[in-house]
Amino acid sequence: MLEILINRLVNRGFDLSGADTLARVIIFVLIIVLSLVAYWISKRFILKGLTAIIGRTETQWDDIILRKKVFNRLAYLVPAMVIYISIPIPFEGYDWLINLINGVVLICMIGIGILALDAFLNASLSIYRTYDVSNRIPIKGFIQVAKIFIYFTSGVFIISILLNKTPIYLFSSLGALTAVLMFIFKDSILGFVAGIQLSANRMVANGDWIEMSKYGADGNIVEIALTTVKVQNWDKTITTIPTYALITESFKNWRGMSESGGRRIKRSINLDINTIQFCTEEMIARFSKIQYISDYIEKKKREVQEDNKLGHVDNSSLVNGRRMTNIGTFRAYVEAYLINNQAINQDMTFLVRQLEPTEHGLPLEIYVFSKDQEWANYENIQANIFDHILAVVPEFDLRVFQDPSGRDFKNLAKR
Repeated sequence: MLEILINRLVNRGFDLSGADTLARVIIFVLIIVLSLVAYWISKRFILKGLTAIIGRTETQWDDIILRKKVFNRLAYLVPAMVIYISIPIPFEGYDWLINLINGVVLICMIGIGILALDAFLNASLSIYRTYDVSNRIPIKGFIQVAKIFIYFTSGVFIISILLNKTPIYLFSSLGALTAVLMFIFKDSILGFVAGIQLSANRMVANGDWIEMSKYGADGNIVEIALTTVKVQNWDKTITTIPTYALITESFKNWRGMSESGGRRIKRSINLDINTIQFCTEEMIARFSKIQYISDYIEKKKREVQEDNKLGHVDNSSLVNGRRMTNIGTFRAYVEAYLINNQAINQDMTFLVRQLEPTEHGLPLEIYVFSKDQEWANYENIQANIFDHILAVVPEFDLRVFQDPSGRDFKNLAKR
């Protein structure tokens, strides 16, 4: 083609040297124009047609690939390939120039390929996240490892082009740099290994609520990456934790609570020991009017009477035989109240128990699980329960213990 054009220019009156130069310039310009036309066709017709076809499909994965601009980036390969294939024509006989231009074009093609593969990996991650399994087994760390490998390998190929050496030569030279590479990619390697362990053992997943006081983390995991895990705390701040720290250090994962169907309520109130006493007839009559424990009172009265009758108990003293107490009746009331509370999960651990007495009174602990696990709702349920219990304590002739305040000493001084 070059010789034909040169001959035509010579026939039109150009000298041989001028015809040669002009022919090469014309062919080079035509190649550039042809590459631009090829790019315009690929964008105008091929890409638009592909977009129209993808828009008619019912699947979502092809739409995600389109949105991540994978095909847009691949379109840049078309003009680069045209130049790479055609450039020997105008520069025939100038091997050094052909090698230079082809080297530059080849580097550009590698760069375009890297960007396209990067977009494809991003699209793959987005497609994976449309499945429920993505919450249990995150793969962002593996995607990042793949990107590192692609960028590193591409960098070696680019350097081999610039140095005019084979990639095998450069890869073989990396053996001596192993220690340096291990140091540079230390966090990435540790994160990659930790990511495999986290995924294989299902230790954490996106959406898990974890606590890690060393890093000030207390909230939901929003992202598990190669080197860091992002936790959104309850105050909406973001804490980043090294991925390998979740393997080497201790943390608390509340996933078990989320999957159990309940959230634990574990709280106690301290009752003044001085107010604990045996129930009198008047107290029993008063307690029997409380709906939640009316059946309990009647049943307990019969049991006590039968046991005392069989034991020939002298009822002149309350110490003799079995007797009902206000603290025991109150505990029965709390149990009945919680059993009738629709917000409490009755299928999980259910305890109302006395703890060891202390200088602050007798602790009565409630250990139950709420059905609602949402934090705000859980706190509201817990507050409503203890609002009621604290208000009802005096009805059983009991008193909540609290340390004396200045007001108590002031009232004592007035006496």
